[in-house]
Amino acid sequence: MSIRASLGNAEVLHDISLALPVARWTSIVGPNGAGKSTLLKVLAGLLPHSGEVSLLGQPLATLRPRERACKLSWLGQNEGSADDLTVYDVAMLGRLPHQPWLAAPSAVDHAAVEQALRSTQAWDWRGRALGQLSGGERQRVLLARLLAVNADVLLMDEPLANLDPPHQADWLLLVRALVEQGKTVVSVLHEIGMALHADEMVVMAQGRVRHHGGCNDPRTHQALEDVFDHRVAIHPLGDQWVALPR
Repeated sequence: MSIRASLGNAEVLHDISLALPVARWTSIVGPNGAGKSTLLKVLAGLLPHSGEVSLLGQPLATLRPRERACKLSWLGQNEGSADDLTVYDVAMLGRLPHQPWLAAPSAVDHAAVEQALRSTQAWDWRGRALGQLSGGERQRVLLARLLAVNADVLLMDEPLANLDPPHQADWLLLVRALVEQGKTVVSVLHEIGMALHADEMVVMAQGRVRHHGGCNDPRTHQALEDVFDHRVAIHPLGDQWVALPR
């Protein structure tokens, strides 16, 4: 059954039928208002919808909240946290699904948080309050919280927000490392050039999937150009693809 979802009285996702590959990175792209973020929220189980969403072969609706939170981690747009929490405590929030009720963090939890903060180059300010950080620094802490879950599936909505180019490149390497570990990554990106580094691409417009295919597939490039009204063009650059304005 295809997926439909509404915001208020307006249907914003229409007849979505999609199978995302495991242990691959899929980027979701499209113009503003295409339904990208709404689709990602449906995949995360955060929005009511019609139709069935499955996670690793199991209907998402049948999973207990804790089980789902262990298997699937989420980073939304413009997410925040209490400004008085330390960086370390924010990252530790990612370990809550793994902890018994009211239990203190275990050695495994602490090790996961340290690894996550080091992966996003946020370890050195682990004792600082979140409110003392710049926008890009906060984003790296929230990425660390996502990583600390150690979930099999990672959903990220605009994960490059506020990141400077070097840290965007770091994020790209991080995603590649996650996929090599067998993780499944799905990201909504406005940066088409970065999105073209993914394994697969879902191209959306007006609440529908216009194309789903490999990032090296000429049909994917054509679909991208079409949904952006041919205001961008996809060109080869070495062994990669770039999006340039026409």
